[in-house]
Amino acid sequence: MTSSQSLDLVIVGTGPAGLTAALYAARYKLNALSIGQIDGGLMSEAHKICNFPTELSISGLDLTSKMKANALSQGAIIENGKVKDITKGENSFEVILDNKEKYFTKTILLATGTKHRQLGLKNENKFIGRGISYCATCDGMLFKNKIVAVIGGSDSALTSALYLAEIASKVYIIYRGKALRGEPAWLEKINNKKNIEIILNTNLKNLIGEEKLISVELDQPYQNQPLLNLDGIFVEIGTEPDHGDYIKNLGIELDNNNYIKVDSSQKTNIRGIWAAGDITNASNNFRQIITACAEGAIAAESINRYIQLL
Repeated sequence: MTSSQSLDLVIVGTGPAGLTAALYAARYKLNALSIGQIDGGLMSEAHKICNFPTELSISGLDLTSKMKANALSQGAIIENGKVKDITKGENSFEVILDNKEKYFTKTILLATGTKHRQLGLKNENKFIGRGISYCATCDGMLFKNKIVAVIGGSDSALTSALYLAEIASKVYIIYRGKALRGEPAWLEKINNKKNIEIILNTNLKNLIGEEKLISVELDQPYQNQPLLNLDGIFVEIGTEPDHGDYIKNLGIELDNNNYIKVDSSQKTNIRGIWAAGDITNASNNFRQIITACAEGAIAAESINRYIQLL
């Protein structure tokens, strides 16, 4: 697609919300373009998904591949790229990519999802790729027969720990709360894994090592020791909205946690801009793949009705 072409819709993001919106937009015969950096977004990192209605069990990569293939089969146009800026004109928006390509469009759908939250510790960035990872599926095989820890107590932390338990010799789950808060089905599997050990009411205080991570300092001694020797840690302490500076520049309204406020049709407070998926405050803040898909479909339907009235 040439950058000079005028579009009905630009979808920013190719996670489940963006891919579903692309599918629906194609079926509505909208002149639409989807732009994203990573197909599937954080969904692509999941090693096992067991709560998507059509699948008994599927990896995030495989589910991403199915969603994208379906959208493409319907005529969707999906390009790899990063949106650097969006500016509002009198009757259209200008979308500028980091490679300086520009697109003009009547409407925008923001579906950029969330990104991993960091620990906020000194030397954290230094050890990324040298003992710290935010994706067990991506980096797990680098720690075969080694000792690792997963930081967090949610479903993402538990599924990461279960995946790593098949690779590493020992997996610690370190969580600041008094009890893990994942689904009972995952908790049952965790409790049945002999090489998984749970450390509760504990935070990481310091990361130790020179060229790579060798141990962590805990704020509560574990087995009378303040240090825990580890080959690596996998951070699963939640996510935060992943949006660029253009959100603020456009005047899009956010909630107290920086998620985009939308109405029941996924519209933002700015005419011509919708948002869908984990970046929004919709779906009762129940950020799941299926709710992201639903929001993407609703947004595309709403945008189609809007376009028809122009």
